[in-house]
Amino acid sequence: MTDTISNPFADRPQPKPWIAAIHAYVPGKTTGLDGQPLIKLSANENPLGTSPQARAARHDAGEQAVYPDPDSVALRHALGALHGIGPDRIVMGTGSDELLNLAAQAFAGPGDDVVYVRYGFSVYDIAARRCGARPLVAPDSDYGTDVDALLATVTPATRVVFLANPNNPTGSYVGRDAIARLHAGLRPDTLLVIDQAYAEYVAPEDDDGALALAASARNVLVTRTFSKIYGLAGERVGWATGDAALVDMLNRIRGPFNLSLSAQATALAAVGDQGFVQASYTHNRTERARFVAKLAALGNHGLRPLPSEANFVLIEFTGLLSAEAAYLGLMNRGYITRWLPGQGLPQCLRITIGTPEQMEDIAAALTQMANAGA
Repeated sequence: MTDTISNPFADRPQPKPWIAAIHAYVPGKTTGLDGQPLIKLSANENPLGTSPQARAARHDAGEQAVYPDPDSVALRHALGALHGIGPDRIVMGTGSDELLNLAAQAFAGPGDDVVYVRYGFSVYDIAARRCGARPLVAPDSDYGTDVDALLATVTPATRVVFLANPNNPTGSYVGRDAIARLHAGLRPDTLLVIDQAYAEYVAPEDDDGALALAASARNVLVTRTFSKIYGLAGERVGWATGDAALVDMLNRIRGPFNLSLSAQATALAAVGDQGFVQASYTHNRTERARFVAKLAALGNHGLRPLPSEANFVLIEFTGLLSAEAAYLGLMNRGYITRWLPGQGLPQCLRITIGTPEQMEDIAAALTQMANAGA
């Protein structure tokens, strides 16, 4: 009896130890402590919603009794035309999460190491452990990516290096020269995965060169998603590009028919509506700058908005007002944001950029709480 309580698998099939060591991904919450729905600024969703063209395409997606195109041919061709990439070098995934996991699974396993930066996307740890590899965490630089620290963490057993750029949950960003230096410092047999979930929020002149690097190098994979600027989080659509041999490996192990009829139809229409993408980019850039300016005025109260190139801002709390108190205070005001003690950031709150009215209200609430010293 005691053995069964201490080990729930004592009398049943045993999980692999590296699977048992995984802490399940925790998504952004949608309700308050009492279960009531709140305005959700915890998951970095697009406050403008979804392109009207994409919504219409979802409605007209086709006969649900038949299987979808297993290779998402039309969508891959559309993405290839938009980004100047051969469709044979694009693989689709059920969100970029599936592709991140497949990258680790295809190129790492027991006895191998997977490296990522401290405060990186929590899926990286899951992806490493899921395939039996050892996750190694490189030190950060003021919550951001330190290329030298990443390279110093790489071991002879390292097979995959993950880098989110912009990074989630910190919003930090490294430029083209840093990406090139990181790649140059890696062995040819080490896969560099550049997770660009928030790339469309970066100014074109600040492009990190990852797509160009993936086109020329044999050990670089770039992942992107439709969940953020395209506003299709509910459809679960992601894509990756790299050398044809890398793409082939991911295609071998991805789920068959991994994109539904509606997912393919809505994503294809979303690609065709770049006006919506530009409007989302402009909205985010404008409202993020206004919000950060208001937060900067609270520096004497210990609130520091970290530099962000994404559609959210991570705020560090070092004064009388704690991140937890701010999280609960905003919850009482009707907003759910992301407090991050589970990611080693109990002193921080991540807030998605919402509508102008929402950001004005949140800034006012934080100002009121900071002045009250609550």
